[in-house]
Amino acid sequence: MTISSPAARPPIHKPNSSFMLAHPAHLLAQGFGSGLSPVMPGTMGTLFAWLSFAVLSTRWPEFFTPLNWAIVIAASFVVGIWACDRTGRDMGITDHGSMVWDEIVAFWLVLLFITPADTTTQIWAFLWFRFFDMVKPPPIGYFDRRFKGGFGVMWDDIVAAFFTLLVFAIWHSL
Repeated sequence: MTISSPAARPPIHKPNSSFMLAHPAHLLAQGFGSGLSPVMPGTMGTLFAWLSFAVLSTRWPEFFTPLNWAIVIAASFVVGIWACDRTGRDMGITDHGSMVWDEIVAFWLVLLFITPADTTTQIWAFLWFRFFDMVKPPPIGYFDRRFKGGFGVMWDDIVAAFFTLLVFAIWHSL
């Protein structure tokens, strides 16, 4: 019996639910299925982040306080490094578009800092975050090219979140 190594397997370009459910890292990295969207998976992951933040904060406000959200986000970043690294290796593609845990964690960070905010402000946060995540202006693009593996997948979205928050800081200072 011959066991093929992950490097010997061809890359998985179109993951499916079977792949996602094959390992907890895949489930997390692919945003509980939001990253399997055939159309704009990063946007779907960000929408999942927005919805989950709203639902969790509304349903369990005594637990999802700002301090606890900060802890959840920090822990999710660390776990995301492992999940995205593992999923990228298993797919044979380091930063596959279906891996959206990075968008989820980064947008939670944005929401943590702008909440409470009205719906219009949240829409602007969503649009600015998607802009920075997709366009990757400097230094976001630099980090995206420079850092690889799970850390690289997670880090460039944290920088995109920082830029989104910077836009809001400048906007509020005017």
